[in-house]
Amino acid sequence: MHDWAVGVATMNKEFYIVLKERRSVRRYQKKRVSKGLIHRLIRAGTWAPSAHNEQPWRFVVIQSATTKRLLAETMATAFRRDLERDGRLSAEVETRIASSVERFGSAPLLLLACLTIKSLDVYPDGVRQQAEYVMGVQSVAATIQNILLAAHAEGLGSCWHCAPLFCPTEVRGVLGLPDEFQPQALITIGVAAESPTPPPRHPPGQVTLYRD
Repeated sequence: MHDWAVGVATMNKEFYIVLKERRSVRRYQKKRVSKGLIHRLIRAGTWAPSAHNEQPWRFVVIQSATTKRLLAETMATAFRRDLERDGRLSAEVETRIASSVERFGSAPLLLLACLTIKSLDVYPDGVRQQAEYVMGVQSVAATIQNILLAAHAEGLGSCWHCAPLFCPTEVRGVLGLPDEFQPQALITIGVAAESPTPPPRHPPGQVTLYRD
């Protein structure tokens, strides 16, 4: 028994085990993820809470090897531009570019999570409108977390990548997305080919401020 689970009701232990044992996996076996399983992951995502229950998430499923490679290489072009602008050494640029293309191009499944602002409330002032937008982004983040946990519960590995935030125009162009789709993150999913060591976590007392 996990010592951290002592005292937790038996019916809840599996939930906490899923939370604790989920990992960010970056290497996968060459096994295709079935359509039924993809549907279950997205369904789990739609169970997430959202601001005003607007459910502003949209998903794009990418399994074609050709499309994955094209998307990876197109994003890498934008990544290269940014690295060179930052003054990174050539050797480092090439290493990071190659790693990025391999990571996205070889994953069995890419799931692009997008935000749509069509359902968000409209306000006459910029402050509330910005808050509304942030609430939409937070809602998409919640659905992504659900998908990551569902993938782990299904015996799959996954990883949350925010690369599309840095090159949304390129992502839109490759995938032919509707104008309303705002790319937020790429989730790589597949049968894990590695068992990453969990990074240290800050204890609750270190990240919590109480005001009685």
